[in-house]
Amino acid sequence: MSSGFELMLVGMAIVFVFLAALVLAVTLLRVVVDRFFPAQVIVKPEMSSPSNGNESATIAAISAAVSQYRKKYQK
Repeated sequence: MSSGFELMLVGMAIVFVFLAALVLAVTLLRVVVDRFFPAQVIVKPEMSSPSNGNESATIAAISAAVSQYRKKYQK
């Protein structure tokens, strides 16, 4: 029974050491990548507000489309 317990502890220790090494390797890789390939800042262009003329034309087009749809599919 004692050898089984020792084997379990050795196995758990090996897994723990492997996972700790994996965490260190991933952290080191992140540091290296950040140093040599810094993240680029992407600037989004500001959205311009639609002018009143275009907005009223859009509303008119949508209204006409809804009206045609209702005429076509109304029971």
